[in-house]
Amino acid sequence: MNLSTTKRLVYMKKFPLHFQIILTSILGVIVGVACNQWGGEASGFFLLLVELNQFIGDVFLRALRFVAVPIVFFSLVAGVGSLQDTRKLGRIASRSIGIYLLTTAVAISIGVILANVLKPGSYVPVELQAEFINTGKLIAMEKMNQAQSPNAWATLLNIIPKNPFSALASGNMLQIVFFSLMVGMGLSGIAEEKAKPVLGFFEAMTEVIITIVHWIMKIAPIAVFSLLAKVTADLGFEVLQALLAYSLVVLGGLGILLFIVYPFLAWRFAGLSIKKLFSAISPAQLLAFSSSSSSATMPVTLDCVENRLKIDKDVSRFVIPLGATINMDGTALYQGVAAIFIAQVYGIELDVSQQLTIIFTATLASIGTAGVPGVGLIMLVVVLQSIGLSTEQMSGGLAIIFGVDRLLDMSRTVINVTGDCTVAAIVSSWEKKGVLSE
Repeated sequence: MNLSTTKRLVYMKKFPLHFQIILTSILGVIVGVACNQWGGEASGFFLLLVELNQFIGDVFLRALRFVAVPIVFFSLVAGVGSLQDTRKLGRIASRSIGIYLLTTAVAISIGVILANVLKPGSYVPVELQAEFINTGKLIAMEKMNQAQSPNAWATLLNIIPKNPFSALASGNMLQIVFFSLMVGMGLSGIAEEKAKPVLGFFEAMTEVIITIVHWIMKIAPIAVFSLLAKVTADLGFEVLQALLAYSLVVLGGLGILLFIVYPFLAWRFAGLSIKKLFSAISPAQLLAFSSSSSSATMPVTLDCVENRLKIDKDVSRFVIPLGATINMDGTALYQGVAAIFIAQVYGIELDVSQQLTIIFTATLASIGTAGVPGVGLIMLVVVLQSIGLSTEQMSGGLAIIFGVDRLLDMSRTVINVTGDCTVAAIVSSWEKKGVLSE
């Protein structure tokens, strides 16, 4: 190894990945603002720049989604198949699901309370309401057509795939988790000499996928720059200013979860300080912000909790894939604020029973929802239907908030991923595994 290579390696160690991502995030926002403000003066150049950023970002996200399904399948089968105590799996599952549902209910309750107290719907001028509705109505109607009201029995039934290979092909994470658990439990129930070579294969394939994730993460700083530049170029300051009150209420609620609720839970039940928690999971948080997809971020989330938080693989490889499927705390909080905001814009007073309906419906709708960009708006339609808003009110309300949805989608995905890591740390601590402590 020559001297220049050694110097580069030393420099990269002094400048870790999450700092590289922060730096390129800032540069991406600057370039995106420039494209948004001055694109008309040099439209050809700026259009090419925006399209190039879109392509680079899409390549990176596609690479992450490429490894998301294999890492869940291989790691879960290997983890569950190697368990000798099946009661341990039951404990991990019940504790994880219980905490996820509880934090989701808490998150949406925070959103409902903030929206009632701060009343962001009263700050949108009437003339801008009409403008937003006219420009965003087609997109709003498309989201409404995709929405389906949640049914508890159907949700539970849908966990079991009719065809497990179809679930793998389509990326249905809840069904993939179920299939992986069944295969893993089947392996743990047969003779050791027969199970050992199969488990060896799944463990080796898990390491292969993790190695690929490390390769993909080498281009993460460039990809984050591209993703943020594209998003910022699409957003206009006029939209942000008009919906500033609504955006600040959502961001304030997300901030309460990020800096108060999760750090308290991690400290109280896992012995983790906020500094250790955030320094360990910051690459996953930053990637979640730029990608707006907890599913795409999942391979990096797994890497952070296993290699930086030192959480036992038996826990992490069950809790993280499950969380990417059913834990939507940030999205649930956003829905609480958005539902009440839209009602306030139309002058609709929601009583206590309607607001409790928002909490219940959003919690139920979050289970099994795909962790991909834009899904929050589809879930919001379900919530709005549950409180009796008309089709005209729903389409108009969605059109109003659509302008800032991408920015808020990025922010709430950070919360979803942080919640996954926090729950993994808590469950691992309860299982008496090696979580870092003070």
